[in-house]
Amino acid sequence: MKTEAILWAGVALFFLCITVPYVLYGDDPAGTAALLIAFLMSSLVSFFLAVQYKRRGVRPEDRKDGEIRERGGPLDFFPARSPYPALTALGVATLGTGTVFGLWLALIGAGLTGAGVFGFVFQYARTDH
Repeated sequence: MKTEAILWAGVALFFLCITVPYVLYGDDPAGTAALLIAFLMSSLVSFFLAVQYKRRGVRPEDRKDGEIRERGGPLDFFPARSPYPALTALGVATLGTGTVFGLWLALIGAGLTGAGVFGFVFQYARTDH
């Protein structure tokens, strides 16, 4: 991940080098904000990858003597069926449509989106009390 961190740091440096003259010579606040956010986001990705490299070290695919079996095993937990992705998608679509047609529809969309996200978060939460 060290290589990826360096590459993203280069992207962040590029956006910084572009942002400074744009702020000085341009008079568009939207472009300035977009370039600044692009710089901050690429810096965040670079920082995340650098921290992960420090925590975990070199990955097997980064070494020349790395073996495929070193990355074997279970990947993650994938739920079989869940109604919450469809509910969240319906809520976001309704929320987007509500921004065009009216506040009442946007509020319904916000409620559906909130219910979907709440279901995602607490779908597998188990309590003993």
